[in-house]
Amino acid sequence: MGLLDGQVALIFGIANERSICWGIAQALAAEGARLAVTYQGPALEKRVRPLAEKLGAELCLDCDAVNDDQVEAVFQQVGDHFGHLDAMVHGIAHAHRADLKGRFCDTSRDGFAYALDVSAYTLIHFCRLARPLMEGRDGRVITLTYYGAEKVIPNYHVMGAAKAALEANVRYLAADLAEDGMRINAISAGPIKTLASVGISDFYSIGKAARDNAPMRRLITQDDVAKTSLYLLSDLSSAVTGEVIHVDCGYHVIGM
Repeated sequence: MGLLDGQVALIFGIANERSICWGIAQALAAEGARLAVTYQGPALEKRVRPLAEKLGAELCLDCDAVNDDQVEAVFQQVGDHFGHLDAMVHGIAHAHRADLKGRFCDTSRDGFAYALDVSAYTLIHFCRLARPLMEGRDGRVITLTYYGAEKVIPNYHVMGAAKAALEANVRYLAADLAEDGMRINAISAGPIKTLASVGISDFYSIGKAARDNAPMRRLITQDDVAKTSLYLLSDLSSAVTGEVIHVDCGYHVIGM
């Protein structure tokens, strides 16, 4: 018997087989969860749909996270198909490439607003729509953040500000939605090569610094994050909410 037998999980953020959310989806499916996953547009559908089929996902839906009509349609279809929702993974973030280069002080107003909308506000929106589907079910939500929300990481720029906002959202949502039986947590994952991370200039150096300085002297894997996700999205974490859990081989504890 799996930890999540028969429970329904909705996953936003699978882009390809290297995605952290793909690792999470595999872990949830292995523990018996029924899955709904999303993709953004035809290009990503070609990558995501075969992965969804591989796991037996019951829904694979198009969703632009900043298109309110599409987002609302996703939750409507999840409700119509499953009748409820037990767990949700918010694994989406984006910034304009121009705002991840040069100097942080040159970040454009539009670029700043866009990064915070996609990377931080969407968690609020998704939780609001998930609430009626999770009512009375110990609803569990996780999002993905990064150490650049806490400390300056070269070339992370506006994403650092967006992830800091995301982590604040986790705390405020945890306090607000506890009365509805929902728990909201975040995983601060160490550097891992994904479609999103390769957009950061000199990502290789960031990964090398993490590997060379982390107490465990290695980089994280998809499986490392997936196992922590399973903890947060199951009854094993029944009294945990509002947390940012670091899965980074201890890198965040090192000062010098």
